[in-house]
Amino acid sequence: MNAVQQLLTDHIDIWTAAETEKKSGRGRAAGNAASVYGIKKLRELILDLAVRGKLVPQDANDKSASELFTRIEAEKTKLIAEGRVKKNKPLSAISDDDQPFPLPLEWTWLRLEDLMPQFQNGASSRGDVDGEAVVVLRLADIKDRRIVLEDPRELLITPSLIGKYHLSKNDILIVRVNGSSDLVGGFIVCEGNFNGIYCDHFIRMKVPQNIMNSNFLGLIGSSGLIRNRINDLFITTAGQKTVNQGHISSLLVPVPSIAEQHRIVAKVDELMALCDQLEAQHSDAADAHEQLVSHLLDTLTQSQSAADFNANWQRIAAHFDTLFTTEASIEALKQTLLQLAVMGKLVAQDANDEPASELLKRIEAKKAKLISEGKIKKEKMLATISEDEKPFDLPANWEWVRLGKLVEKSGAGWSPSCEGHAREGDSWGVLKVSAVSWGKFLPNENKALPKTLEPRLDCVVESGDFLITRANTDELVARSVVVENCPPNLMLSDKIVRLRLSLLCSNKFINLVNLSPFSRNYYALAAGGTSSSMKNVTREQILNLVAGTPPLAEQHRIVAKVDELMEFCDRLKSRITATNQQQKKLADVLVEHAVAG
Repeated sequence: MNAVQQLLTDHIDIWTAAETEKKSGRGRAAGNAASVYGIKKLRELILDLAVRGKLVPQDANDKSASELFTRIEAEKTKLIAEGRVKKNKPLSAISDDDQPFPLPLEWTWLRLEDLMPQFQNGASSRGDVDGEAVVVLRLADIKDRRIVLEDPRELLITPSLIGKYHLSKNDILIVRVNGSSDLVGGFIVCEGNFNGIYCDHFIRMKVPQNIMNSNFLGLIGSSGLIRNRINDLFITTAGQKTVNQGHISSLLVPVPSIAEQHRIVAKVDELMALCDQLEAQHSDAADAHEQLVSHLLDTLTQSQSAADFNANWQRIAAHFDTLFTTEASIEALKQTLLQLAVMGKLVAQDANDEPASELLKRIEAKKAKLISEGKIKKEKMLATISEDEKPFDLPANWEWVRLGKLVEKSGAGWSPSCEGHAREGDSWGVLKVSAVSWGKFLPNENKALPKTLEPRLDCVVESGDFLITRANTDELVARSVVVENCPPNLMLSDKIVRLRLSLLCSNKFINLVNLSPFSRNYYALAAGGTSSSMKNVTREQILNLVAGTPPLAEQHRIVAKVDELMEFCDRLKSRITATNQQQKKLADVLVEHAVAG
């Protein structure tokens, strides 16, 4: 068995133990799915060993480095005579200090320019007004360093120039400009002739195939050796990273014989296929685990009786250590606990509690008194709750109510033109939506109010305020917090709505209601906006949220129980995270030892 295959199978528990991340590298690790950290490191190791000459054994029958030099000089003379490359300086000397790591005796270091690359930047994205429509390759057509033409676009180009930007099998496209340092300078090997052209976000490179196998050069381009060097070379302008032909020409590349290059490419493909299989198995197991957790948690929220609920919970409790082993499963558990809380299934009801119906009468009476005293304004009448709006049955002492019935005052803040930084000390600042988007109040998420502007005292945030975002991404819009221990001199922005709830209800319980899965579904349907990156809800939609309301004493018991259970979940999640980090470190150590060995 190959040493890397042995490494893979001997430590399979480590490679697959870590939480998943976005995929990268060759093989199946592509697209938008996630890749296991350990397998990601294994892919990187395979490439690293490949470019160091440690992946396949050397063959004494292969041509030596000196013969390679002779072939390069002969090829260069031929290309110069044909006018395909310019005559330039001799092969550039590479000192020992320049060499990133030692190579096998049969290998040699060369600068990429010594391989006589023929470069051509792509066609201008502006095109030619009177040109012919031709399919053009764009950055969007590159997936995991492969050409994937799912949404072909055309560019008008002068017919006589089409051949200049043609792509043939074994050509290498290099990403010339990109906003991501992970993508700029990436090598894409053309696996066949491309019926079209490429745009100026790319540089095309041709190399003599009798000296350098394009697929082997593609492996080098994807390895840490070249990626680290590209990160040192690229130029950043207006957020865009750029490399040029000079940068690419200067790259140091390890070069074995052509025969060994082919063997390495074949071995890399074989090992990446093994990684694919391992990743697919892990993905299938992870999907099955996620579905099982989801199904079992759903049985809790869908229980029809106390006996049914207890039986379903016992089933989960018996396998708790097996079910809740990932951060995602803990998050699912937390969401289920929230839903159970607002359904009245998390704590026992107490017949001695004042019924919610009586509580709501007291809240209504107090609001009427405040209105008559001119302390609050009379709000628009809220619609009666229909049976279709009630998503589940409530315990006997609970009542359905619209959120607006529990609110004495509501309003948004303002959004003056602020400084581009947070306030200093206790100077005036305006909250950003991120201050109320993540489950707890984050007062440092603010922008400084210019000294030329007067603060608006009616927008000052106070401890006890219930704040909710009215504009944010689809995931975060309408998320809420209860402000505790608010620093002075912070104001609401116009993207944050403040609700002053009646003191006869628990603002912390109402916060649980607003953050529950049922409410999130309500806001998902109610929110407007043209894209998922910016959704909006109105104050009217917020006030019309339907909430199951328990007796006040039970509200406090529910909040206490949720706090207790969430703290337990957070401790469990921290242990999982720590274990996961340890598994990542073990994977890193295995890679380091394999490279050094």
